[in-house]
Amino acid sequence: MKTRIQKGTFPDPRSHRCFVVPVYEGDSELSPTARRADQSSGGWISELLRSREFEGKHCQLELLHTGDADSGQRIVLIGLGKRCDFDLDRVRGAYAKAAQFIRSSNLLSFSTALDFGPSSASIGDLTEAVVEGTILGSYQFTPYKTVQKEEIRQLREMTIVVKDGQTDAARTAAANAEIICRAVSLARDMISTPGNEMTPSHMAGQAILAAKGRAVSVKVLDEQKMQRLGMNALLGVASGSKQPPRFIILEYRGGRKSDGPLVLVGKGLTFDSGGISLKPAEKMDEMKSDMSGGAAVICAIMAAVDLELPVNLVGLVPATENMPSGRALKPGDILKSLSGQTIEVVNTDAEGRLILADALTYAGRYKPAAIIDLATLTGACVIALGDYVTGMMGTDEALKEKIRKAADFTGERVWELPLWEEYDEQIKSDIADVKNAGGRPAGTITAAAFLKKFVGDFPWAHLDIAGPAWLSKDRSYIPKGASGVGVRLLVRLLRTWNGTVC
Repeated sequence: MKTRIQKGTFPDPRSHRCFVVPVYEGDSELSPTARRADQSSGGWISELLRSREFEGKHCQLELLHTGDADSGQRIVLIGLGKRCDFDLDRVRGAYAKAAQFIRSSNLLSFSTALDFGPSSASIGDLTEAVVEGTILGSYQFTPYKTVQKEEIRQLREMTIVVKDGQTDAARTAAANAEIICRAVSLARDMISTPGNEMTPSHMAGQAILAAKGRAVSVKVLDEQKMQRLGMNALLGVASGSKQPPRFIILEYRGGRKSDGPLVLVGKGLTFDSGGISLKPAEKMDEMKSDMSGGAAVICAIMAAVDLELPVNLVGLVPATENMPSGRALKPGDILKSLSGQTIEVVNTDAEGRLILADALTYAGRYKPAAIIDLATLTGACVIALGDYVTGMMGTDEALKEKIRKAADFTGERVWELPLWEEYDEQIKSDIADVKNAGGRPAGTITAAAFLKKFVGDFPWAHLDIAGPAWLSKDRSYIPKGASGVGVRLLVRLLRTWNGTVC
């Protein structure tokens, strides 16, 4: 979808075929454009608000026709909720709802004006929120549809009207938002692709394809190279599958030579059956999404490259399947990891932490400024926090605070769980250095406690995205299925990494 920035003051909605007008709940003070729209509709907006037929509740929508039948002009009222509750995520949600309605009405474009935000919201932030909500809310995954293709419609253009002196900031913000949305959409595409196509080799190929023409290098380690290195935890998980594992390494140098890189590690389980500790059949099809962390890392780095961010980045994605077979990893097996630590495997369905263990150890080679891993790691996190929130644990307060701020800005919420040393007791092994599962109590925390043993002394944060990575129903600008969670959070973190917004 193309975004146009147009200069204008209090635009007349009648000069646009479809105009979106945001309205606050219970607030008689309309924006200048809303007042103009009220006049052009013969006072209908005021009447609807007075009669409470339209209250302005968040994402409430009302369509008004203006002009004659031939002109087909429309005003779409969209509720922002109460003014005191304003935040950018409400803007994203409202414009997603409006875009979905407009698309379903067989329209291909719409216009809107950004004179509704509070003084605390910059024109750049408002523009990004409107563009993100519109594009991400319009996302559809259709590559495997073979019938009724003509019914699959996409918006072609959005025009954003801003005041004189705001056009440059709005254009820059719109361009940035489009880059971020492309990254999220690519992540959603990768996650939604079925496991018979999205194999570890295919995932590596997607990373190589995405890097083509960009200032980022991609290196892929095959099974033999991993064996030589001693990545036996990753290879142990991969042993049950006919699909060979891959270890994907991405490097981007946008910062100073002397700066240590930020290493992003993403779990890349392209399909997780649970292995010998087999999962229940119900919803096993959704386990193609167990590589959501890896997709987020790959796509966030591509966005960082396109935004030319002044940071040094390394992305590490251990990619494999977890399958049962005659040569698969078994409960009770012992693995010697890349770190040299031995791991007792008590549950083969606790495999994500095994492949991350080797990746986190490998991350230390870069002497990183910090390490962040993203993984659909534990069902326990979904039980604890639901599917709205990412669980966060880590060793560095400053790093966690940066992540919190990025999460608050993007609406990709995080909630910190404790990581006290008492939890280490649950993962002690009688016959190895550590075991890969600590039982049902505090399952999310003990998984992070396991990972911590492979990080070393570097600042580290772990993001368990098991809840928000895959949704069972649509939610404003996030469709049912793959959400692409983590991409926008990481990009915001990278844009603010050096203390200023890039």
